[in-house]
Amino acid sequence: MKALYCQQNSPGEEMTFVFQERENLPPTRDNDVKVQVRACALSCIDIKLLSEIKLEKELLPVGREISGVVLEVGRKVTFFQPDDEVVGILPLDSEESGVCEVILVHEHYLVRKPEKVCWVEAAGTVRDGVRAYTALHYLSQVSPGKTVLVMDGASPFGTIAIQLAQHRGAKVISTAYSLEDKQYLERLRPPVARVIDVSNGKIDVAESCLEETGGLGVDIVLDAGVKLYSAEDESTSKSPLLPHKHDIITLLGVGGHWITTEKDLQLDPPDSHSLFLKGATVSFLNDEIWNLSNIQQGKYLYILLMVILNTSLLVNLPILEDIMEKLSSSVFRPQLDEPIPLYEARVSMEIVQKNQARKRQVIQF
Repeated sequence: MKALYCQQNSPGEEMTFVFQERENLPPTRDNDVKVQVRACALSCIDIKLLSEIKLEKELLPVGREISGVVLEVGRKVTFFQPDDEVVGILPLDSEESGVCEVILVHEHYLVRKPEKVCWVEAAGTVRDGVRAYTALHYLSQVSPGKTVLVMDGASPFGTIAIQLAQHRGAKVISTAYSLEDKQYLERLRPPVARVIDVSNGKIDVAESCLEETGGLGVDIVLDAGVKLYSAEDESTSKSPLLPHKHDIITLLGVGGHWITTEKDLQLDPPDSHSLFLKGATVSFLNDEIWNLSNIQQGKYLYILLMVILNTSLLVNLPILEDIMEKLSSSVFRPQLDEPIPLYEARVSMEIVQKNQARKRQVIQF
């Protein structure tokens, strides 16, 4: 059996991805589930994060979002039995590569896959679903009547975030980075309230959002990165289409929530003062938080979300199961590329690691 791994080279050199021949799997432990993988989604490997939490090693397993069939269960497993169809996310410290025909997974990282959901869609949606729930429920409590700005809404994460916000009754504004993205967003149903095309660099995002909200500003902002400095001082690795942090602060409404993916966000005293005057908050979207604390371990499986149903009842739902239910009922319609055969996994992962893939890449076995 072959599995895909990331091989770290000397500092400054690009990472390489290699297939390694695996020996037979170890015996199934008490809480382990042996899964025959049918699909595995590819996501960037955050080397810096792994280094900071002491999980850096010479060979890192590739692929954590998997779907497949249960082959065998440990003697203490209570949730699954052989032939069950499952989907899940492998933990950060997993030794298993999802790009492998058979793997061992602790039962707490899996949920059942609905029959109506195909393998590729299940694996390709679960991570973006967790990120969207983390941003819109845990960090900002989206609710009917709120206005949400989703930057780069045509990205895989942006698409799911838009659909979740709309499902919860929010009004959604989104930015598009190209004509193709703009056309994609305009075809979404239910429709986005406004698509702001920033591809030519001439549209003012803050002005457009204030115009759309009657000068009140938006309640929730999900960015896709921001510029921290002036044009001449900004890193060349930053996209010129990203908004400046001042634009985000300007378009944020009173009591608003700014959810940022910018790991090194720097706020100067005037920025903080503006946020103070608005009573606004800044939160960092790190979708690995459920894995980084023993207290939170597995909480993304059963996060206590107060989800408002059409009947106005408040219930607690397992987050992964709810993501699969919404995928099954077509609330979530993911932005996926064509399924990729296993022999192209290495090349596809190189593209993903360089952030050059505009659709979610999923390996199909």
